[in-house]
Amino acid sequence: MSNKEFSLEELAIVADGVLSGDASLRINGFAPLDKAATGDISFLVKAGQVNKLDDFSGSAVIVPMAIETANVPLIRVDDPYLASAKIHTLFLQKTFVAKGIHKHVCLGEDVTVPDQVSIAAFVSIGDRVKLGERVSIESGVVLGDDVCIGSDTTLKANVTIAEGCKIGSHVTIFSGAVIGSDGFGYATDKQGFHTKRPQVGIVQVDDDVEIGANSCVDRAAYGVTHIKSGAKIDNLVQIAHNVVVGENSLIVSQVGIAGSTTLGRNVVLGGQVAVIDHVTLGDGVMAAARSGIHNSQKAGAQLGGAPAIPIKQFVRAATQFGKLPEMGRDIRKLKKEMAKLTAVEEE
Repeated sequence: MSNKEFSLEELAIVADGVLSGDASLRINGFAPLDKAATGDISFLVKAGQVNKLDDFSGSAVIVPMAIETANVPLIRVDDPYLASAKIHTLFLQKTFVAKGIHKHVCLGEDVTVPDQVSIAAFVSIGDRVKLGERVSIESGVVLGDDVCIGSDTTLKANVTIAEGCKIGSHVTIFSGAVIGSDGFGYATDKQGFHTKRPQVGIVQVDDDVEIGANSCVDRAAYGVTHIKSGAKIDNLVQIAHNVVVGENSLIVSQVGIAGSTTLGRNVVLGGQVAVIDHVTLGDGVMAAARSGIHNSQKAGAQLGGAPAIPIKQFVRAATQFGKLPEMGRDIRKLKKEMAKLTAVEEE
């Protein structure tokens, strides 16, 4: 149970749904179907599982449009998963509390800090840093010189944002992430010795981005490594120098994107996908987990495998791969029979 309460009608508006039941019913919590109690709202994703509502102990349920009636009040929506996320977020939203600057913060010169901030102990802030309103910075965060942080942004514990990088508004960066470390660039001589190429660009993270724990976004060699608005990046992701990640793209855990690669809007890369350098993935490209993308892809392409190929082709190939032992036995059997036939012909 939360400390918030809404009418069922108010929640239906948030979910963009159709209300079936008492509009004035008060809801004060969100819970899974099997854990819901009086006052809770829950959700059901599949219409074919409507029988699960028979033993429901909560007060209301978010359901697919195909379910028209039940023994509890309903909010009928096109996408229960999305609607439930909106309502659950509503219950969990907290009012920003400006705790100010902790006495154990190391503050550089010419720093811009508004009144409405919360900066925890053992934060290090470099010179000429600019913070927006309602920024929350947890312990152990390091901000280099000339960093800019937009309003309503949260930096979790031990985040590092290196000098010159720009972070937008409504951004969340989770613990251990490093934004603006040097890109991996070297020139190699004839003897095999490596000379580091200077990395003098920045990272720009636009509004409404999330970057997961222990992910790394490298600064550009020149110019900008750019994470555009609405992109969501999972934990343990590596994004190299001069990469552009398009709006609303989803980058799942352990993805590695090599330098100067450009992702369009709404690109989805599954876990452990690897993308080679200097390629372009068009809008809406999707790659299955562990794909290895080695060339540019047109908008809407769906890929799988390493090297990545069209997903339908990959599925057929993967199916055949499982049959290789059986096919090997058949081939050996056929070879023996061919040998016998050849021997007979020679006689």
